[in-house]
Amino acid sequence: MSEAVVGLGSNLGDKSGYLLEAVQALSRLPGTKITGISAIYASKPENGLSDQEDYQNMAVKVDTGMSPMALLGACLGIEASMGRVRAAKGAARVIDLDLLLYEGVKNESFELSLPHPRLLQRAFVLLPLKELYPAGRAPGIFFEPYLKEMDTGGVQKLSQRIEMD
Repeated sequence: MSEAVVGLGSNLGDKSGYLLEAVQALSRLPGTKITGISAIYASKPENGLSDQEDYQNMAVKVDTGMSPMALLGACLGIEASMGRVRAAKGAARVIDLDLLLYEGVKNESFELSLPHPRLLQRAFVLLPLKELYPAGRAPGIFFEPYLKEMDTGGVQKLSQRIEMD
């Protein structure tokens, strides 16, 4: 089993409902167990896309027997089953699942880059990650210094927390 972190986001429709549905789908993946779930955070879309609704984001820690590529494929399958349409880069989305980290794996390819290439630049990723790793150190990455230097004012923790049965 390896530890991995999946980032989730939504900015269309019932955002928290879509996040819950995606977390439930992750919990049903073969050989995969959810070991941590962050709170939900709200943030504005990147790049000043003012015509889009705010995002809701969170992070989920899993122990998995799936390979990184298999886990990525499963995340893409969850997105597709929930109606994700990849119209254009930065387009609004029902659900987005990003494989952020995978224990012991550093990879740079067209299909998969690990750790996620923009992980250290996004407060809406690092704040949920900090909940999962309070010391600011996740498998293969020490993110605390980046978070301390980052403006997190545009990211608000919501009271909603997804609970698994």
